[in-house]
Parts: sequence; C-alpha cells; structure tokens
Amino acid sequence: MAKESTTIEVGEPSTVTKSTSHVVVDEKKKKGFVAATAGGGYKRGLAIFDFLLRLAAIVTTITSSSVMYTAEETLPFFTQFLQFQAGYDDFATFQFFVIAIAMVASYLVLSLPFSIVTIIRPLAAAPRLILLISDTVVVTLATSAAAAAAAIVYLAHNGNPNTN
Repeated sequence: MAKESTTIEVGEPSTVTKSTSHVVVDEKKKKGFVAATAGGGYKRGLAIFDFLLRLAAIVTTITSSSVMYTAEETLPFFTQFLQFQAGYDDFATFQFFVIAIAMVASYLVLSLPFSIVTIIRPLAAAPRLILLISDTVVVTLATSAAAAAAAIVYLAHNGNPNTN
C-alpha cells in the first residue's frame, strides 16, 4: 500500500502585516558596528597625534607658568651689601606672561574633550573647525605673551642706548 501524504497550507490572515527592519547593512563589510566606525584612516591617526600634542602642551605650559611664578632672585646692586629681590610680579609684562600661559593651559585642558571627539568620529568636521579657530586665537595669545616677556628680558640684558 502506498502512503498518502497530506499537505496543509496555512495562510496569514489579512489583518497581520509584516514589518520591515530599518537597519542598514553594508553588504561589502558585513562586520557590524566595529567595521562601520573603523573608517577615517589617516584622520584618526592625526586626531590621536593632536591629542598627544595637547597633552604635551598642557605639561609644558603648566611647567613654564609655575616656574615663572615661583622664580625669585636676589641681585646685588653696586655692592654685596645693597641687594634687592627680583620676582615675576615686579614687571607687568611678566605678570601678563604668567596669566596668559595659565589661560593657555586651561584652554588646553578644556579642549581635550573636543580632541577625543575627533578621535572617535574622525570624519566630523565641526569639532575640527572649532579646534582650528580656537587654537589660532590661543597661539596668538601665547605668542604675544612670550614676545612681551622676551622684549623685557632683552632690555634688561642690553639696555636701551637711546635712553642711557
């Protein structure tokens, strides 16, 4: 005897609708989220280098500001018995240098989150533009403070021949 087979077809009721997923899958990579964030290439490397430069600049600006702030020297005037104390606060230019370099250091600390964002999202243009404009302003501040301090040091060592 031959066995009979029965096929039962179950159809879906018309009230049930199928939903579609809105997940976009890259057919070339098919590695998920990690592959999607791995883009950026050399921009990510530049962002990491920028972050490391910011860390080094924080260390150097805090060091230079603290060294200038704590520097005091006893200088002989004509004889060894007549001496005077020289410190950074004797000249307004040196005060400007210490305050400006401290402001640069605080800016560098506050700019670290933006630098981290450029590492995480290397293709984002807005954080890079913000850092570029802000860095330009801060470099101008640091350069003006260093130039003013250097001018005073030059005058202290060489004097001004026009004013005797």
